[in-house]
Amino acid sequence: KCTVKDPTAVERANLLNMAKLSIKGLIESALSFGRTLDSDYPPLQQFFVVMEHCLKHGLKVRKSFLSYNKTIWGPLELVEKLYPEAEEIAASVRDLPGLKTPLGRARAWLRLALMQKKMADYLRCLIIQRELLSEFYEYHALMMEEEGAVIGEDLDSQVGVIDFSMYLKSDDDIGGKERNEQIAAILDQKNYLAIAKNNIIKLQEENHQLRSENTLILMKTQHHLEVTKVDVEAELQTYKHSRQGLDEMYNEARRQLREESQLRQDMENELVVQVSMKHEIELAMKLLEKDIHEKQDTLIGLRQQLDEVKAINMEMYQKLQVSEDAMKEKNEIIGRLEDKTNQINATMKQLEQRLQQAEKAQLEAENEDEKLKQEYVNKSESLQKEFSQKEKQLLQLETDLKIEKEWRQTLEDDLQKEKETVSHLRIETQEIINLKKEFIKLQEKNRQLKRICQDQEAALQELASKLSESKLKIEDIKEANKALQGQVWLKDKEATHCKLCEKEFSLSKRKHHCRNCGEIFCNACSDNELPLPSSPKPVRVCDSCHAILIQRCSSNVP
Repeated sequence: KCTVKDPTAVERANLLNMAKLSIKGLIESALSFGRTLDSDYPPLQQFFVVMEHCLKHGLKVRKSFLSYNKTIWGPLELVEKLYPEAEEIAASVRDLPGLKTPLGRARAWLRLALMQKKMADYLRCLIIQRELLSEFYEYHALMMEEEGAVIGEDLDSQVGVIDFSMYLKSDDDIGGKERNEQIAAILDQKNYLAIAKNNIIKLQEENHQLRSENTLILMKTQHHLEVTKVDVEAELQTYKHSRQGLDEMYNEARRQLREESQLRQDMENELVVQVSMKHEIELAMKLLEKDIHEKQDTLIGLRQQLDEVKAINMEMYQKLQVSEDAMKEKNEIIGRLEDKTNQINATMKQLEQRLQQAEKAQLEAENEDEKLKQEYVNKSESLQKEFSQKEKQLLQLETDLKIEKEWRQTLEDDLQKEKETVSHLRIETQEIINLKKEFIKLQEKNRQLKRICQDQEAALQELASKLSESKLKIEDIKEANKALQGQVWLKDKEATHCKLCEKEFSLSKRKHHCRNCGEIFCNACSDNELPLPSSPKPVRVCDSCHAILIQRCSSNVP
């Protein structure tokens, strides 16, 4: 039957074996190399990693206000209470400015304890007080066991629960007890004293060798100083002989330097004048460009106004055509209405005539009736029939009269309607007359706008002419600026002969710069003065530039 091992026991055994191996490797490498251990030494770094693993094994998780916290700084703070000598380490760790986390303080505490060579004592003191450690560790933790003399903590992850004891045991380790006693003896912190003594002895030997080498170097330097002293004396004598000739050359060079500095001052003054002229030309160009931009903006605004005036004229012309068409239609309607009114008047006259005839007939009938009444007494029998006939005629005439009256009433109604239409047409004619007046006013406005447009076009033509003149001025200024920028002022050191006559310069034949081309000439070849674009005053120019400028001025004169 195979027995199942406890994972925590296997993990604890793995940590113990790793701690033993790291301590063993660290001590053996330090003894073999005989050197002082640095912080970057790999075995030392491995030792601290294993120590962090061991200290973290079985650590309880503490609940804080925001999260869960698991740190080894809590149990390490107990050491200063149990071991008074550890108070100095804890105080120095708390005072370090760069340490802000408990894990950083714990790592610094481990390194300081190892530097004091009292790490084993501090850890042993902790392991003895297990009742205090139970607050921080579980019951199965490595620090709660007696084997916890060698401990550590991992930086990122825990060691896996694997039984490494079979890999750590070699053929020589099967004996068991003797090897464990040797490892326990190695773990004793007192062996650090022997290592330190060996290092001190080696340092003393190195110091002795360095002193002997220092004496040899001092002897060599003294011999070299004597040789150099002799050489310096010889060089001093030669220096004294050559000093006189150098003084003469120095005086001559100083005199030439004064002359050159005077010439340079003159050239700098002329250069300042040219620079100021150049700045003035640049300002004038900027002002001209600004005026051109403003005039272009005004041109654009005037063109837009002209387009708007043209659009308004087109709209007014269209409205005028529409109003003329409406006038024609209304005139035709008026003509038709006048014809109708004439016809109605004619019918009215005919009706009036017929009415007058009917009234005359009635009067005649009445007269005859009176006559018949007078004759009725005598001729009652004979006239009865005639009277009945006359009555019938009277009734017929009355009916005709009623019909005529009704026809006249209808004609009067039609006449009233026609009068209303005529009044309506008169109102419309009045509106048309008002429209004609408005059209005349709009024509007058159109004429005024055309006059304004013509004036603006004339102003635009004037502005275009002025713009072309300003463009020509700008081109002239640009040519002058290019001429200024294209000048290459030749240095005095670069010219040894005149550019035209090719005679060599000397104290009697001095150098002169041409202010137009910048070349260097003698006095005979540059005895001319002309005003330039860069200088309104006449300045010195060479013979060739003088001829070119005279020819240019003559060609420009109309």
